[in-house]
Amino acid sequence: MELISLIFAINLLMLQCGAINITFEPSDEVEVYMGHTREVPYVVLNITEGECVLYTDDPHISELKHQVTIKDVGQTGNVTLKGNFIGYTFLSCKNPITQERNLQVELQIKCLRKQRIVDRIFTGSTAALVALIYVNFGCAVQWGELRNLLKKPVGPLLGFCGQFVMMPLICYGMGFVLFPNNPTMRLGMFFTGVSPGGGASNIWTAILEGNIDLSILMTTVSTLAAFGMMPLWLFTLGATIFSDANIEVPYSHISTYVVALIVPLGIGYLIQRYLEKTGLFLKRILKGFSSLLILFIIIFAIVTNLYLFELFSWEIVVAGMVIPWMGYMVGYIVAKILRQPNTDAIAIAVEIGIQNTGISIFLLRFALDSIEADLTTVIPVSVAIMTPFPLGVLFICKKIKQRFWPTSPAEKIDDKETTP
Repeated sequence: MELISLIFAINLLMLQCGAINITFEPSDEVEVYMGHTREVPYVVLNITEGECVLYTDDPHISELKHQVTIKDVGQTGNVTLKGNFIGYTFLSCKNPITQERNLQVELQIKCLRKQRIVDRIFTGSTAALVALIYVNFGCAVQWGELRNLLKKPVGPLLGFCGQFVMMPLICYGMGFVLFPNNPTMRLGMFFTGVSPGGGASNIWTAILEGNIDLSILMTTVSTLAAFGMMPLWLFTLGATIFSDANIEVPYSHISTYVVALIVPLGIGYLIQRYLEKTGLFLKRILKGFSSLLILFIIIFAIVTNLYLFELFSWEIVVAGMVIPWMGYMVGYIVAKILRQPNTDAIAIAVEIGIQNTGISIFLLRFALDSIEADLTTVIPVSVAIMTPFPLGVLFICKKIKQRFWPTSPAEKIDDKETTP
């Protein structure tokens, strides 16, 4: 009796929707790139009543370049799909009069982002310029001062705790507040929070006249500590966000970053020691070169990732602000409570607030499918865009203060003294 009822229900559904059988090649899923088109062959095997038109559920992701109307059995042809934006949608058919969708025809469309030449240019040029500026840092660092910092490691300890205790917890909590029903976006926030300090922290510390020696030491410590701290967080709190993600920490990528940090510094040290005049010149141009590099990265990053702005919502903008800005604020306040000199407090605040978004993007692309990774990386991209704003405002304010209310020599001496 139950079998008869089931057959009756199926027949009724076929009468309502029309018995239509269309096969596509490929039959289950088709991939198309953003800004490109793809031909999908089809064959009509069965159609019992009327005609139908093919359409996509979400034209924002993919749309038909030309309307296709299905009329007869044996009809063949090609559907021209155009990729508009990364994501998933379905190719289906509907009655042109009633607009009723036929559930028997459905092909999943996967719209991907193709790797572009401009992406490779941006990555290569940024890496080359960052390597050059680290040579400048190697010329500017007072290597003897690093030993003194290690003897009283208040700054490095604050940087470590802020980077790998405070930031992961802030990102974890704020992820649930901003994205309660979107675990992949929470994962994007958390991956950004557990990443080590970014190399831009050294550049901004130089621009804001902070302690460059302390900044470089903290960046080195956090990068090395990432080998242990990132797996610890990803397999504990990270597992509660996306428990079925097959996450592997990219040790080779972090190793490359460590080498890219240490080798240019070593070259700068050799220049400082054996080519003194060249070293002094590179040290003098450090601030100007740093400012130009920051400007280059900001502009080029925005241009190459313009497509992601379509995903921006108020939640994503707030996420991009919360991560770095909370780091700056809490880092500076804690440093001043512990009576650190202002140059050290600036270095600590900048180090905690700036995350290595490159590593978080790499992690997301490694752990997730291509579309989910592209969509989720909007979080670290938002963080990268929002990171410079308060630092830029502070830089402008410092310049205005220096122009109209210059610091006296006595105040400069007091500011450099380390309070026990």
